[in-house]
Amino acid sequence: MKMVTSSLSPLQQTAAFPLTDYWNDSCSIEELQYAIANGAVGATSNPTIVLAVLKKELPLWRDRIHQIIAENPEANEVEIAWQVIEEMGVKAANLLMPVFTRENGRKGRISLQTNPTFYRNAKAIVDQAVRFDSLAPNIQVKVPATAAGIAAAEEVTYRGLHLNATVCFTVPQAIAVAEAVQRGIERRTTEGKDSAHLTPACTLMVGRLDDWLKVVAKKEGITIVPGHLDWAGIAAIKKAYGIFRQRGYQTRLLAAAYRHHLHWSELIGGDLIMTIPYDWQVQFNRSSVEVKERMQNSVNTETVAELYGKFADFRRAYEENGMAVEEFDGYGATVRTLRTFIGAYYELLSFVRDFMLPDPDKK
Repeated sequence: MKMVTSSLSPLQQTAAFPLTDYWNDSCSIEELQYAIANGAVGATSNPTIVLAVLKKELPLWRDRIHQIIAENPEANEVEIAWQVIEEMGVKAANLLMPVFTRENGRKGRISLQTNPTFYRNAKAIVDQAVRFDSLAPNIQVKVPATAAGIAAAEEVTYRGLHLNATVCFTVPQAIAVAEAVQRGIERRTTEGKDSAHLTPACTLMVGRLDDWLKVVAKKEGITIVPGHLDWAGIAAIKKAYGIFRQRGYQTRLLAAAYRHHLHWSELIGGDLIMTIPYDWQVQFNRSSVEVKERMQNSVNTETVAELYGKFADFRRAYEENGMAVEEFDGYGATVRTLRTFIGAYYELLSFVRDFMLPDPDKK
């Protein structure tokens, strides 16, 4: 088992494995600077993250939001909010540009999420993806792994955009994304267009699969060995990883939604990306967890067997054919996450509205 031993931080040691990349799970400039210093080669964003950054770093954004509103006298709160989102993304893209240049465009991208309310509309997703791609040379576009999002993933790839599928929790979703990307590449190849430069990724939100099964366990009164539910997402991504390597997909897997150190430590050494929130990065760097290759280690068979036997939704997540594309939108983790992202989006609009129409009842 390969280990990296040095005076480097644990995340710097992780980044020293030649196949393993890590990103900052935020477009916060402050957090991204910390991450890059520790070996991060990318970053990501979504409405929840943008809202959190605005609340945390409001002194850095307050004057600019007022300025955007003044410069666009006919714009509504939706248009103002998206300009803020885009500007936040471009700032992160600029910070990552040295990595992008050093890595010849293979790394150093900021991943921007399309409007979560578009999850049923492939054309709207693609149109916004094209818009995002025009903002900076190192943009990666986030598309949901819903039924419409799978169709959009093919079209986005065909158009030569760099994809990152999100709202994805299961092996069948990950495979559907990778196959959609391959179809897009094949269409490009047929027309004589190059695709070797594309760096598609498929996020598997490991912690959100764990979260959903814990909800199911509570609702259905399922008794399970303590700790086994913390392995569900790891089991799913390791299963998908084996399939991806066997089939040679151009798409790389990306682990997200961190809940504990296993979501980092169990994936070290793999040919994949980890997008780690800032607070978890700090915690991991302060930890004494040994940094060594574990990606090739299988999840305990008894753990997988118990999850498989007691949870229909784990079987749907773990089996290659556990769900058809038409079922993705109704999967529990998908519904919960879309509701969270859409809720954060509308809260963001409300946040911007307070700049445009300050509450007269408040001092």
